[in-house]
Amino acid sequence: MRIFGKVRHRPSASWRQATDRAFTLIGDGRYEDAGALLTRAADLEPWLSESWFNLALLHKFRHDWEQARTAGLRAVALLDREAGAPDWWNVGIAATALQDWPLARRAWQAYGLDVPGQGPTGAGAIDEPSGMRLGSAAVRLSPEGEAEVVWGRRIDPARLEVQSIPLPSSGRRWGEVVLHDGVPHGERSTAAGPSYPVFDEIELWAPSPVPTWVVLLEAATESDRDALERLAADAGFAAEDWSSSVRLLCRACSESAMPADEGDGTAHLDPHDHSSPGHPGPLGHMTQGGPGELWVPERECGLAAPAALVRGLLDGWVADSPDTREWRDLEEVC
Repeated sequence: MRIFGKVRHRPSASWRQATDRAFTLIGDGRYEDAGALLTRAADLEPWLSESWFNLALLHKFRHDWEQARTAGLRAVALLDREAGAPDWWNVGIAATALQDWPLARRAWQAYGLDVPGQGPTGAGAIDEPSGMRLGSAAVRLSPEGEAEVVWGRRIDPARLEVQSIPLPSSGRRWGEVVLHDGVPHGERSTAAGPSYPVFDEIELWAPSPVPTWVVLLEAATESDRDALERLAADAGFAAEDWSSSVRLLCRACSESAMPADEGDGTAHLDPHDHSSPGHPGPLGHMTQGGPGELWVPERECGLAAPAALVRGLLDGWVADSPDTREWRDLEEVC
């Protein structure tokens, strides 16, 4: 976590001691004490971009976005390179948290990213960055607690829209937008070859009005289960079979490069999977249920849908094949 970049002059021993001690305190969660030391370091070496980068980093950890933006801007003003500096990424996160879109655009562009929507005259657009086509990624909700990795769509470099249905223990919902950190903390790979980064959540950026429900299904076949997921998606919402899509991982496995079991049609024996069949754990959503497993008709399913619609979805699902489908014990959980 210590940041020592290349500088034109060697920082003083006092600066290094204060900075070293500050990051030790940050690791212990003692942010106030660390802040006093990093402020002292900035007073000792105000010309050093790392002094202000470290302060911006501390304010990010504290979610003090005004201070993070201020310190971040001082850091980038002292940079001796034009693009790619992590200082700009931290500025982008702070600006996104504050919805300071002109600064967010400037930060991503200074980092070296293409941001669509720039005006023809070169003037910065005032709307939020969109259309960056960053693809899918995973985000670790509550990384310091009972962490849960879910899938989502990246809106811009600092925000992700959750597309899995999180377990109720996370306090998060399908469709929420979370602010996430810039450095991936693990990855999920697929049989087809692509790997997807796993980012750590910083905080909730935009809540979802759609509640989460849990329901027990009797689905005679995988096709019956899939039919409910399609029905929910067609209505603009979501259903997820938690019995097969969620696995329990230890922290070391969750934060490493893990297979996502995405549709290669072969069975995998995953030594890192610490769940048991039919008993989902809280840490990882796969892209789909593990192939090759013995099908168990009773499924625990998460549903993301409004209260006025959820029972109609389930009844419609059963009505399409009453001999092979049934539901019971519907409960709103988040």
